[in-house]
Amino acid sequence: MSIDACPSNPVPTHLYPLGDDEMETTTTPQETTMPEQPQKAHHWLQKLVGEWTYESKAKIEPDQPEETFSGTEMVRSLGGLWIMAESQGEMCGDGGDMTAIMTLGYNLTTQRYIGTWVGSMMTHLWVYDGELDAAERVLTLNAQGPAMSGNGMAPYKDVLEFKDDDHRVLTAYMVGNDGQWQPFMTTLYRRQS
Repeated sequence: MSIDACPSNPVPTHLYPLGDDEMETTTTPQETTMPEQPQKAHHWLQKLVGEWTYESKAKIEPDQPEETFSGTEMVRSLGGLWIMAESQGEMCGDGGDMTAIMTLGYNLTTQRYIGTWVGSMMTHLWVYDGELDAAERVLTLNAQGPAMSGNGMAPYKDVLEFKDDDHRVLTAYMVGNDGQWQPFMTTLYRRQS
């Protein structure tokens, strides 16, 4: 993709040497599809737009007690193609405050949902790749992140399910010692506006 998204500007396609410091260029009009128009998959993401409160329960280690924490999330649309969610609330573990930002979009080329997640409590950038189920209620997002053991990276998945337009659940999974997906955190979201 060109940095210049204006299709009327020509883009150099061939460079020909003229002398010591000169180059001649020939140009062809740039083909572009910008701005891209939201498709059905993008419209699904817009259901997330709004103000939400959440309550989470997490159990990272089997021998540790379940932890609860809560907060708010503001989700806005970016051109109808992306959503950006900013969460603020309590942090699992020490109870301190945290901020997290998630982006989600749909890549028309790969036909996959894509996104990122960053949080104020870690330096890892989580990169999502996922798909929507046939009933269009459950979005499964796969990612790699720091292993809970503290050694290396591990696979994770976040499963976002709409119960109705004003209620959704996010369940985070990690691979257990038995090699099977195991839930370790569940977050209930309730729309405020």
